[in-house]
Amino acid sequence: MLSGPKDVLVVGNLIQDIEQSISGENWGAVTIDCSGYTLMPGLIDMHSHLCIQEGMLEGNTTYDQMAMGAMCGQDCIDYLLQGFTTCRDAGGNVLGIAKAINNGRIPGPRIFASGAFLSQTGGHGDTGCGFDQPGDQDTLEKMGFSHIVDGRPEMLKAARNNLRNGATQLKIMAGGGCASAFDPIHMTQFTADEMRAAVEVAKDYGTYVLAHAYHDDSINRCLDAGVKCIEHGFLMSDSTMKRIADEGAAISLQCVMSMEAFADPEKLTFFTKDQKKKAGLVASGAKQMMQYCRKYKPLTVSGGDMFGGIAQHRQADNIICLVTLAGFSPADALRTATGDAAKVLAWSGGMNPYKDGALGVVATGAYADLILVDGNPLEDISCLKRDKVHVVVKDGVCYKYSLPGGRAPEIELPELLKK
Repeated sequence: MLSGPKDVLVVGNLIQDIEQSISGENWGAVTIDCSGYTLMPGLIDMHSHLCIQEGMLEGNTTYDQMAMGAMCGQDCIDYLLQGFTTCRDAGGNVLGIAKAINNGRIPGPRIFASGAFLSQTGGHGDTGCGFDQPGDQDTLEKMGFSHIVDGRPEMLKAARNNLRNGATQLKIMAGGGCASAFDPIHMTQFTADEMRAAVEVAKDYGTYVLAHAYHDDSINRCLDAGVKCIEHGFLMSDSTMKRIADEGAAISLQCVMSMEAFADPEKLTFFTKDQKKKAGLVASGAKQMMQYCRKYKPLTVSGGDMFGGIAQHRQADNIICLVTLAGFSPADALRTATGDAAKVLAWSGGMNPYKDGALGVVATGAYADLILVDGNPLEDISCLKRDKVHVVVKDGVCYKYSLPGGRAPEIELPELLKK
């Protein structure tokens, strides 16, 4: 956020200038009076699953991919209306959606897409397609949901396939999880050599690997292999968090799911009895893990991991609860979804489709991804809630304008968002 009153000039899709006083008339610019509000960068969600709705099986047992895509399109619009102008999708059939957004065919946030999950047989990405037998590789791959890979050659091929089809980074499933049926949460997934194969492919493409991992064994194996970002990690020890910080890796936090939703797993209606037990175990470790995170201060980003009707609409709560439940300062919580998130996104290197400007900052030459909130988030983090977000600009285009007095007549909202 900028300190003190400033004028911000947007030309095209970039911030042209930031000064104490800029004459918009000289540029023929639309002028918006933001007095009394806070201008800040568009928010970044670092762990979205846009292609998932009510659980990991719905796209192959209840709805086909056409219906899932339609629902995903609605969610993309909702991300924008909440003030999230960028997200890193952490796995699933979203590569086509990302391409359509980049080509201007549908509205939505910038998507750094991981592509299909990379999972071993019986791993966290092996949903079994709703049947009793796991490892239905053909069906999962045709859906674009998961690559079930065992051994180095299969990992190499699947990783290259994701990047060939537009992934900006790779996501491996390195340990057990809550939302899947075949993997106990205590297990470690993929051998060290399989992990290294994914990392080698990512390095060849100039990008990186993120990993789903909860406990020390899986996290340390990931770090040994060169994985750069750990997702979740709620069962790790003090020493493992220190290692993440010391080695310059990143940790991605999902505060709402671990400290709120998983604290009462019975509310997760799409979870089985076993999955609810695993969720309870995660909730019990999350509070301690957050303390380790505050202690060692690794590069920290936040991502909701919130999807479906019960959670999709409340992405900002993942940032807010870092303050209210996890003890972060408002400034530290904000960095996880702005500047620090952008640092991790930049690890995509040559695979980054957004090279014209910076993300996560309000600065000259940065992308014009901006939101206007009613309040000061450094004093009251709850002003990030969607009803307090009055203006949303992504790539220089205004997608939301709800300042008092109605929409400014000079601002032409995209056709799909006119109401």
